[in-house]
Amino acid sequence: MVSVPFDRHFLRMRRRAFLLAGLGTGGALFLGWTLLPPRQRLQGRHAPEVPAGSGIVALNGWLTIAPDDTVTIVAPKAEMGQGIHTALAMLVAEELDCDWQQVRVTHSPIDRIYGNVAALVDGLPIHPDQLDAPLVRGVRWLTAKVAREIGVMMTGGSSSVRDCWMVARQAGATAREALLSAAAEQTGVPIAECRTERGVVVCGTQRLRYGSLISAAVRQRPSRVVLKTPSQFTRIGVSTPRLDARDKVQGAPLYGIDVALPDMLYAAVAMPPVLGSRPLHFNQQAAMARPGVRAVVALEGTRYGDPPGVAIVAESWWQARQALPALAIEWSPSPHAALSSDGIMSTLRERAMRGDAFAFRRSGDAEALVNAPGARVMESLYEAPYLAHAAMEPINATARISRDQAEIWVGTQVPGFVRDAVAHVTAIDPSRITVHQYQLGGAFGRRLEADYAAQVAMIARAIPGVPVQVIWTREDDMRADFYRPAAVTRFRAALSPTGNVRAIVVQSASQAPFKALSQRVGFVPTMRGPDRTMAEGTWDQPYEFPAVRAAHAEVSLPVPVGSWRSVGHSHQAFFLESFIDELAQQAGQDPLAYRLALLARHPRAATVLRRATDAAGWNTPIARGDDGLLRARGLALHWSFGSYVAQVADVSIDGAQQLRVHRVVSAIDCGLIVNPAGVTQQVESAIIYGLSAALHGEITIENGRVRQGNFHEYRPLRIDECPVIETHLIASSEPPSGAGEVALPPVAPAVGNAIAVLIGRRLRQLPLRLTSRAVRGGAGT
Repeated sequence: MVSVPFDRHFLRMRRRAFLLAGLGTGGALFLGWTLLPPRQRLQGRHAPEVPAGSGIVALNGWLTIAPDDTVTIVAPKAEMGQGIHTALAMLVAEELDCDWQQVRVTHSPIDRIYGNVAALVDGLPIHPDQLDAPLVRGVRWLTAKVAREIGVMMTGGSSSVRDCWMVARQAGATAREALLSAAAEQTGVPIAECRTERGVVVCGTQRLRYGSLISAAVRQRPSRVVLKTPSQFTRIGVSTPRLDARDKVQGAPLYGIDVALPDMLYAAVAMPPVLGSRPLHFNQQAAMARPGVRAVVALEGTRYGDPPGVAIVAESWWQARQALPALAIEWSPSPHAALSSDGIMSTLRERAMRGDAFAFRRSGDAEALVNAPGARVMESLYEAPYLAHAAMEPINATARISRDQAEIWVGTQVPGFVRDAVAHVTAIDPSRITVHQYQLGGAFGRRLEADYAAQVAMIARAIPGVPVQVIWTREDDMRADFYRPAAVTRFRAALSPTGNVRAIVVQSASQAPFKALSQRVGFVPTMRGPDRTMAEGTWDQPYEFPAVRAAHAEVSLPVPVGSWRSVGHSHQAFFLESFIDELAQQAGQDPLAYRLALLARHPRAATVLRRATDAAGWNTPIARGDDGLLRARGLALHWSFGSYVAQVADVSIDGAQQLRVHRVVSAIDCGLIVNPAGVTQQVESAIIYGLSAALHGEITIENGRVRQGNFHEYRPLRIDECPVIETHLIASSEPPSGAGEVALPPVAPAVGNAIAVLIGRRLRQLPLRLTSRAVRGGAGT
């Protein structure tokens, strides 16, 4: 997220802002508002949908109960393979004491009560060590109030469980109390003598099913609701199979691409082959003469980032796709025709080498120590390329547009922004636009965008009253993505005569992905100011260096960028953890011992580090594999989204200079764990996705074109490359923190550090390849 950095200047500005608010016109109202508690999140303006005449009752905005005792959890978060619908259901069911076999999940309507508060609060650029400072608590409180008022529904930033941890439990507990009150009223038994268990209220010798009480329960207004303590949990903390597992095994329609409506037409889209070009002329008559073609629609592109192009609408998608060449489109010259990855990386290197950048963290006079005459300085430069999201379900959406109302069927991480995009294109009032949400076949941040919603609305607008489904090919998806930005980071460390760090200065350079996304979707609170998402992973880590300056320079480039799984942490962890190993080597110390010495005041981080290394056998020699090849271990630790993860990777290199990762041991402290099975699955998923990027991932630009188009050019990890993965969950009494992305950042540096042991030199560029290209930017003293 975007904000002002938390330092002395930040404190002065905040104090000044509060004073000005108090003195200015309306200041008293503002100060009064800040003292009020945040708006409630249980009852929304839009109640969950229930079939007419079904007898189903919504006891609050988060659950409904049917006469047959079925409990339906209303989930405001997108299910994209991370298991969040199961986790949210567990939170509600824990407090509701319902029968788990009767639990179902449905998507929520768009309403402010479902707005993501945690993502905005946790997105403030505040170092984790400062969270308990009184002023910081005040800033976070105020930000939470603002987030509650804004009410942006968003699934991302590994924030879903954090955001719903309290409110989902409160929803379940409030419904439980309403059922208890209804049962006590009906039986005449004092409520203190009634209890709930597995979907029934027990009042003395009487057992009343939840379904029989809902009509009376909906009239109750519990005055006091008490949440369970962790010692009372029976569902939270228990490994639980995912609620959608059976449907997925049976191939049930779950995703946006599965939508099939009566009289539906299909659209395929021709998009610019070069960044920045537009269609000048095309042969509409020839395309209309092709079998099944019903319409040709010119696309202008909108502020949501959907590119200009031409769509063909036909009776089947294959007919539409096959007709595209008949358009014979003449594209305009591109102002970016000379753009190349080499030029982009050169620009980023030059910017990272300059000293002027926005400092997200300043502690001590690090610059003076590094630049002091005669200082012993160690310096390294690290680089990472653009990355595509490459989710297995390609971009798709279905829309039906009439004169004064619209519907869209879509998988999205931001349903409110999707609705806004349709409204922007059609000029239809948002209250008359219905968003039907589906599961996502992967997203990794790609479906935080609303470009495909704007595009399908523009196409369907041309054929009023008829549903039209747009499906992108894999090549469309790969070449019209909002990429993880390429980045360069320069490290400089001032060393003592014994090799210990006296100060560390970090400067990174890249585009600003979250700011770019915010400008496309019109999210005003994060449109301006510095974008912390690309610098995260350097300034916010727990290492206790005597002096630090961590800064980031935003670079303007024509390549479209957006949020990618773990965002800046995805590459900054590789940069920093590799440099930490370099520092340990320079000091002649073991990488584990070196890190532990820098974590004296961070016991959670140290515990995670010890758990991973103990499980991996760090202090025992690593044997040759069955293939006879030498192996080495590499270590990495990283904090992201409130969680600590440490990993140890076992790596070998064969005679053909091919890297092989045999084993990854991971330890994670993500606070109190709701579903251990779900967290374990997410750790495994993140490691595999992270290894794909570490070993193969690279989007390259040549003559203004994205070269990669499909998985033969943009390789995911193959099944025969997948290592053995061991996950160790650390019990914690802290509130839940992130799990979906946090195991990705440390895997690349763990592998890179092992490679350095094997070959005796450092690879400082991603992806990790044993070529001369990867040896740029050496370290020295």
